[in-house]
Amino acid sequence: MSSLRLTFLGTSAAAPTAHRNLSGLFVKREGQSFLFDCGEGTQRQMIRFGTGFALDAVFFTHFHADHYLGIIGFLRTLGMLGRTEPLALVGPRTAATFLPKVIRLGADDAPLPVTIAEAEPGDVVFRGDGYRIEAFATDHRIASIGYALIEDPRPGRFDPAAARAAGVPEGPLFGRLQRGEVVRLPGGRTIAPHEVMGPPRHGRRIVISGDTRPCEGTIRAAEGADVLVHEATFGDLEQARARETRHATAREAAIVARDAGAQKLVLTHLSTRYDRDPDILLGQAREELGERTPVMVAEDGDGIDLPLRD
Repeated sequence: MSSLRLTFLGTSAAAPTAHRNLSGLFVKREGQSFLFDCGEGTQRQMIRFGTGFALDAVFFTHFHADHYLGIIGFLRTLGMLGRTEPLALVGPRTAATFLPKVIRLGADDAPLPVTIAEAEPGDVVFRGDGYRIEAFATDHRIASIGYALIEDPRPGRFDPAAARAAGVPEGPLFGRLQRGEVVRLPGGRTIAPHEVMGPPRHGRRIVISGDTRPCEGTIRAAEGADVLVHEATFGDLEQARARETRHATAREAAIVARDAGAQKLVLTHLSTRYDRDPDILLGQAREELGERTPVMVAEDGDGIDLPLRD
């Protein structure tokens, strides 16, 4: 079974509080790990919540300070720990000119090798074994993107009864069919996997919005997603402020999840006014989603394990 886990390192917007750090989301799939945004203090949260520092890439949704300042100290820590493997840094337009200045702040050279790449909506920014990470368009005040981790479809379930009915003897040939191989029976007849396998099963999909107004790009990326992690900076009473600052309310995030058919909505990036009591945001989101779609407000340290789809 392929493990997939999200750990919320920071869930506050703009400024940290005593209970919430700035934006940071750690995603681990099997032996590979990724960080989405790196607000001030993120490395301390990684220690606190036990994620470890063995990252394959850091993905920035945009370059407002509460989403990137933590990378300065984090890279220096990695350097002191002796990391020599390059770390991939990916962000929206301006990453190639902006990030080199950031990572050299206070030093002549970067403390370890890094690669920097700019991503446009639709780009595959990382490809792993059986999955990929894609960028999608969002709507914020500056250049911004969201990210979707998308697994490849998995083969359907093997049907032993169908295999026996087709004349396949139990044993190694069963295994070869399950691995997608065409097998030849003793009499010369061939059996293809699709004859004894069920329909392909969907892979998992995680969608991370970053800071954004509700937009078509997020809806398309989140179609049928297992989890949509969407910012919910404001509540209903701050609707005008949300439009002005190009953020979303909890209700708007829920509408995005509903329109996309997402299986679960996680609200994050909360204004400090909701630091200790986010129930009002949760209630407004539930008014849109009803009981059919689970919704939660992320707290620092929350973890979500996603089982494989059957």
